[in-house]
Amino acid sequence: MKHLLFGLGLVFLFASCAQQPQASSTSNDQSTTTQQQPVQQSRVPATQQAFFTELSKLCGTSFRGTTVFPADDKDPFAGKELTMHVQVCSDTTIRIPFHVGEDKSRTWVIRKMQEGLQLKHDHRHKDGTPDEITMYGGIALASDNASEMRFPADAHTAQLIPAASTNEWTLLLSPDGKTFSYILKRDNQLRFRADFDLTKPLN
Repeated sequence: MKHLLFGLGLVFLFASCAQQPQASSTSNDQSTTTQQQPVQQSRVPATQQAFFTELSKLCGTSFRGTTVFPADDKDPFAGKELTMHVQVCSDTTIRIPFHVGEDKSRTWVIRKMQEGLQLKHDHRHKDGTPDEITMYGGIALASDNASEMRFPADAHTAQLIPAASTNEWTLLLSPDGKTFSYILKRDNQLRFRADFDLTKPLN
C-alpha cells in the first residue's frame, strides 16, 4: 500500500517523469500504444543523429546522478541514489534504465522515428508487465544544437496524463562531455533536473 501511494504521488512529478511499480530493466517496449516503427539513420535530422551517436558511445556503461532541482526534502527522490544504465543500443533505439534507489521501474527509450528523435518513458512492474501510465513523452524539436534535445509532450501523453500536456523533457550532453542531464519543465517552469557524472563510470 505504501508503494502504491508513493507511485501515485510521483505521477504528478514525472509524467511529471515517473510512475512506479518495479520493472525489469531489460523489458521491451511493445506496450506502447503507437504502432510507429523506428526508421533508418538517414531519416533523422543531422543534429538529432549527432546527439544519438554521442549517446550511443556510452552504451554498456552506468553512471551515478544527483537531483539538482528540487533540492528540498519534500522531493520524492530526496536522499535516494540515482543511476542511469545505458544498457541497450541499436541503430534506431537506445534504452536507458533509470533507477531511483531500489526502484527499477523506469526506462528512458530514445528512438529514431519518421518525425525525428523520440523520447518515451517505459514504466514496468516487477514482473515486467507495463504500468497503467507508461510510454509518455514526445518528439524532439528541430534544433541546431546537437548537445541538447527538447521533447514537448505529444498527443498520446496529453490524453494519458492531461496535467502533463505542457511537459517538456530535455536530454542534455554537456559540451565538455562530462555531464548528462535529464530535465523536466511544465508550463515552462522547472520541475525536475538530475545531472549524471560521465567522468566516473560505475563499470
